[in-house]
Amino acid sequence: MALSNEMRRLETKWQTGNGWPKWLEWLQIQRIRGWSDQRITFDFPIVAIVGENGSGKSTVLQSAACVYQNQEQGGVTWFPSEFFPETAWDNLSDVRLTFGYKQGVEHNVSSVRKPTTRWLGQPERPERRVAYIDLSRLQPVSTRVGYARIAKNKHLEQSATPFTDDQVSRLSQIMGRDYDNARMAISTIDASREIPVLSKANQPYSGFHQGSGETTVAELLGTPLPQYGLILIDEIESSLHPRAQRRLIRDLAVAARDRECQIIVSTHSPYILEELPLSARIYILETGRTKEIVNGVSPQFAMTKMDDEQHPECELYVEDGRAAVFLSEILSRHARELFVRCSIIPYGAANLGVALGQMVQANRFPRPTRVFLDGDQGAAVGCLLLPGGDAPERVVFEKLQREKWRHLWTRIGRDIALVSDACERAMTLADHHEWIRSAANQLMCGGDVLWQAMCCEWAEVTLVRDVQYIADSVGDALA
Repeated sequence: MALSNEMRRLETKWQTGNGWPKWLEWLQIQRIRGWSDQRITFDFPIVAIVGENGSGKSTVLQSAACVYQNQEQGGVTWFPSEFFPETAWDNLSDVRLTFGYKQGVEHNVSSVRKPTTRWLGQPERPERRVAYIDLSRLQPVSTRVGYARIAKNKHLEQSATPFTDDQVSRLSQIMGRDYDNARMAISTIDASREIPVLSKANQPYSGFHQGSGETTVAELLGTPLPQYGLILIDEIESSLHPRAQRRLIRDLAVAARDRECQIIVSTHSPYILEELPLSARIYILETGRTKEIVNGVSPQFAMTKMDDEQHPECELYVEDGRAAVFLSEILSRHARELFVRCSIIPYGAANLGVALGQMVQANRFPRPTRVFLDGDQGAAVGCLLLPGGDAPERVVFEKLQREKWRHLWTRIGRDIALVSDACERAMTLADHHEWIRSAANQLMCGGDVLWQAMCCEWAEVTLVRDVQYIADSVGDALA
């Protein structure tokens, strides 16, 4: 899926290497909630941390909140003891949060630590404004501590902070509704508890009568996103339907670009992941008692790892959807008895495939697994290369071109001359990733339909000996 315009513009500014004078570059967490000094690197202005419940996503956000101290008036400084308390059941010792950060042009390394009974290193923390938005925002207003007293007693609005026109416009865009205005109000009963008040069609209604998604987004937009600040949002997608999730991420992309702030979120949502570039997706993978930090995951990889449904006997990992179709047609043609026992999962970036191959080599997967890289990649430990010695698009197009496109025209129901002309024209494009889209547009058919038909034709004309190593490897995994 192509990046949105908002995310693309953010990526373009980020790639210039200018801006973002304050930056949390990486974290290492030792001896807290199962962490054993793994490093998490933040390589984009908005980064999503993904993983199963209990994998450590919230720990990453809470640790990040403890990196900085805030000495601005009214600012909040977070302390490790708030997130990681010593209890009758939790003995914290030899704990360390090590972090790399940028201040201006300088790159620094520091830590906060608890060798025995006291946290050390806190006064030396760098300064930065931090906004930590936790799961308390998901609780309905009427059930929050102290709010019932407001509703049950006669009260008036004592004061309010109105949303700006820009905030109202952003709220309307994210929720897909037209709001007249919005404000965060204070009642005469309790001056410490704000209540979101929205208005549609000139009818105001408070957080006591709003949908949970409305309240969540209103309170989020009411939280200042500080210039050069660090914003941490736990389970960003909660209470929001898919379109609202996408719009919220795009809204944050605009804020990150304009204010050069850094945003780290946790999520279980494929819609959030699809909105972000590969460098902005981090999966916490638990293999036995070990945590693996996996960068550049695809939504399919993340959802497969978090899914409780039964899966086939063997998992086959490939770079992307095109490679998945390519491998599917190879197996369905030349090893059908193996194909029905396998699940083919796109993982994302090639460097992730290399990391997964190392995990295969070390037997860290709970079920039989094989990892494939595209043929234009170099050999890597634990990985197999797809056939042809080049990207799947080039391999398939070039072979079918030599075969005069075989019976492709009959598979997609188009005239043979049109098929030949469209595919030949597509191959003149420098970027092979565009070949399918270009040919499909000329032939007025879906790109997925055309690619599957091409892979099927390729598999039919390919000799068994050229793909036998794939069947052998998958067969060995299932043995």
